[in-house]
Parts: sequence; C-alpha cells; structure tokens
Amino acid sequence: MSSQDQILTNARLVLDDEVVLGSLVIRDGKILSIAEGATPLPSPLPGAIDCEGDLLIPGLIELHTDNMEKYFQPRPKVSWPARSAALAHDAQMAASGITTVFDAVSIGDVDDQSMRHDALHKMVEALSEINRSGMARVDHRLHLRCEVCHPDTLARFESLADTPELGLVSLMDHSPGQRQFASLEAYRIYYKGKHGFDDASLEDFIVRQQAFSAQYSSANRKAIAEACRSRGLALASHDDATVEHVVESLEYGTRIAEFPTTREAASASHQHGMAVMMGAPNVVRGGSHSGNIAASELVTLGVLDILSSDYYPAALLDAVFRITQLPDGYDLPRAVACASRNPAAAAGLEDRGRIAVGLRADLVRVREVDGHPLVQRVWSAGKQVH
Repeated sequence: MSSQDQILTNARLVLDDEVVLGSLVIRDGKILSIAEGATPLPSPLPGAIDCEGDLLIPGLIELHTDNMEKYFQPRPKVSWPARSAALAHDAQMAASGITTVFDAVSIGDVDDQSMRHDALHKMVEALSEINRSGMARVDHRLHLRCEVCHPDTLARFESLADTPELGLVSLMDHSPGQRQFASLEAYRIYYKGKHGFDDASLEDFIVRQQAFSAQYSSANRKAIAEACRSRGLALASHDDATVEHVVESLEYGTRIAEFPTTREAASASHQHGMAVMMGAPNVVRGGSHSGNIAASELVTLGVLDILSSDYYPAALLDAVFRITQLPDGYDLPRAVACASRNPAAAAGLEDRGRIAVGLRADLVRVREVDGHPLVQRVWSAGKQVH
C-alpha cells in the first residue's frame, strides 16, 4: 500500500447489480481495489476515511444542462465575467455530486433577444479555459443544442464542431405546431409568458418560425447528423413525439432520445436501442411542466434509461432516489445507473460511470436523512472536490 493511496472504508458500495458493505482504494486517480466486508474500528489502515455506513456511488454524469447560462446572465441584460461564471457553475456541479457534465449551449435560439446568441463562444471558451487550466473541480464536456429551424444554425455549428471538449450534439426544433409544442395553444401560452408578446406580435412570430422550420429544418438536421457521424460524436434527438420521429432519428444514427414527449415515442426509442433520457425535475415535481409524459410512467414501463438535471442540478441525485420509491420503481443500482453508467455508455465514456477496478475514481458519498440523499463528499479522478 502506497502512502499516496486513499482508502475509503465501511461504505455501502453501489455496484452494477448490488449494494455491498466494503472498502476501496484509490491510486493515481483510479480505483485500485475493492474489498467486501466491514473494517474494524479504528481502522488498521492509517489515514483511511471511515464512511460510517454511508452509500458510495459513482460520480453522476450529466448529459444535458443549461444551468451555466444562469451564471453568464444572472439577471436580464446583465452579463457576468465569463471565467467567474463558469467557475461558479462548476462549483454547483461538484456540490450536486456531478463529476462529468456535458454543458449544453444553444445554437440558433428562436428568441432574437436572448443572450445565448452573443454568449455562445464566450461560454465555450470559458469552459475550455477552466478545464485545461486545472481550475475546474469536475470534468466539463460540451453539448451543442442545435435549433435546426434557425437560419444560422449550420454555420455556427461548423464553427464549433472541432472544439476538443465537444462530445454530444442534439437536434431540436422548437417551432410551433410540433413536438414539444404540438399544441399551438400551449405554444401561445408559453411564449406569451416567457417573452411578453401581445396577440398580434405572437401571431407574426408563429408564422415566421413555421416558415423557418419549413425552409431550414430538414437540411440542417441532415447536414449536422452527417458531420457528427464523420467525427464520431454522439447524437441525440429532442422532444420526439411520434413513432415517425423515432424512425427519422434512427436513420440519422441517434444514440440518445432526449425528453420524448409521449409514451409511444419513448417506448419505440427504447425498443430500438436508443437510451431514453428524461428530466430529473420531471421526477421530483411529479410530472412535466409542459404537460408531456411523466418520467415516473416511463419508470413503470421500464423504458427510462438516463436522468438529466436539465435546469436544476440538485434534482439529479434527488430523482435517482425517488425512482426507487415509485410503485414498480427501479432498485438502487439500476436507479444510480440512470445517472452514471448509462449516460457514460451513451456518450462513449468507457473510463467512468461505475465503481469498478481500473476506472476513474469519480465517487460520491451519500447519506440518507429522513429519506433525502445528502452529498457528504465528492471525488473527481481521486481528488476531493467537495
């Protein structure tokens, strides 16, 4: 045993298919060994951390969160310095038990007044800076959310397609009358509330967005999917609502079905080998805020594969434990896999997502208090970051 080794003892280790009381050793940022059984107290191993029976789970892997945008624009028309914003976001990820995060930035926002347009490259550059300089607590990757109905989407995607941190691309179309907004009335309510349109302005906006979708969506979707295939980038669909949407996604080589809006789309995606992702806030709140399929229903059907914190980082760990409490819910190893092993596999990350010898020591110590999971400590590649 090296003096540089870290030893975690008396932990309930959440492995692939079981939870066992045991210990593990970390060396050079990886899991060196795992042993089952309790360790006598005081531990005969100097410097060992006694986890006191707390759970030890793999570090959570977040594939889709736009949480960083809140730090870049904390109030309307207020821009925050890029590096400070990125580091504040990074700290929240670590505190939430998320050790790998695919930060989602939007290309081609349908709102011309949004900060996303001007902040796009600033956010990407800030992520690269904190990652490569060693300032980041956790591992940041890039997720490009491509609004295929926007005229500038393809050119902006191409300007970022070779960014080293890029690992995931999703194809979205938030134009009115389809997918998330199949109901035009729901679209009107949402955009009136979000952007303050009056009736006449909103109708003009709807006509313009539908025209953009008809002109650009199909060509942009095809071109970006081909670029992802040639670069080996994971591709995700977004808000698929019908079996026809799923078939189209499969034709483009999609690996991940982000937030399918109906039972039919979710079931078809899962059946054809796409990993079905749902929002953790959907689980915590008990349903979709936009009236789509509830994630809990997909758990009951056994077709929920991945959880994403989406807009609320702390929801991810909370949702993992909540789906174990649902009627016909998942057991703890399967629930934890929805936020660790499964997203790692979907994104092609073979070095993390499980507690296993030789993998990255991305770990979260969790204590359950009154049925609520509390993060006690977090390790990213063996380094304690929270």
